[in-house]
Amino acid sequence: MVHDQQPETDFDLTVRFFPPPEDLAACLTTVYLLETRIGGGAKVTDYLQPEWGNLRFFCENAPYAKVVNPDAPESSFVDGARFQATGPSSKPVYFEMGETRMWGIGLKPLGWAKLIAKPANESANIITDGEKHPTFRHLADLCELLCEPSQDDEEQFAKLVQVLRENLQPTRDETRIIAIHEAMVDPYLTSIDDFADAAKMHKRTLERLCNRHFGFSPRFLLRRQRMMRSLAAFMLSEGESWSRTIDRHYHDQPHFVREFHEFMGMSPTEYATIDHPILNAFMTERQRIWGSPVQTLDKPRQDLDGGSAS
Repeated sequence: MVHDQQPETDFDLTVRFFPPPEDLAACLTTVYLLETRIGGGAKVTDYLQPEWGNLRFFCENAPYAKVVNPDAPESSFVDGARFQATGPSSKPVYFEMGETRMWGIGLKPLGWAKLIAKPANESANIITDGEKHPTFRHLADLCELLCEPSQDDEEQFAKLVQVLRENLQPTRDETRIIAIHEAMVDPYLTSIDDFADAAKMHKRTLERLCNRHFGFSPRFLLRRQRMMRSLAAFMLSEGESWSRTIDRHYHDQPHFVREFHEFMGMSPTEYATIDHPILNAFMTERQRIWGSPVQTLDKPRQDLDGGSAS
């Protein structure tokens, strides 16, 4: 685990969220344009939290990023790839980012099924060069379209939507994927039996569909949801202690600490002492504009107006 000191330099982040059109709303968590300004050619470091699949397109100065997984020392990484694609994750991704302009596309489980159309569990906890990887390279044309300097942000977003629409594939599991997603984001859901009942399907069907379209087993997904509720609450709490922000379904503090190690590869105390210049700013703006700080807590449909922030 790398705990870098942040550079003593000017740093600014601007993020603009674009509401997906109605026909893509159930497929995408957010589409956003993020720009960083960092003085003196310096870089800042941070850790992406567990999330759904993501497609990130860097117009310049693409970062180094690596999945942090103590159980897999040869974890995947990218360095300088302008199209960085990630599968559903249960581990953090460490990254080093300089001054850049980036388009990000968050994929809901239905979006993964219709736009990627490969089993999600086969891409769990990977980060890769999307232009080279067979699972993602059908979307590589977005590299050029989103970094065309002669077009403004709205024109680039329109091109992005066009490419996504052209790559949509039907899935016979659409209704069941949405039902699972709706059930999973319920903070009161704690057991697999209740999960299957809420999704209105047999537990064996739930297991199969969760692995294929969500990347993990139903039980593991509930654990990840609980962790992300706690982590998001802590990062938005403005100095509250972990004890005041952890999810009520943890049995006790040691239970939470063990789970935090599982998902973040470090203790809650270690995480709290690290600067999070990108994540703090991004999550705050996402919560303010989009109504949800992290994509794993988004509902199957996020029918909100977009906006810009700086």
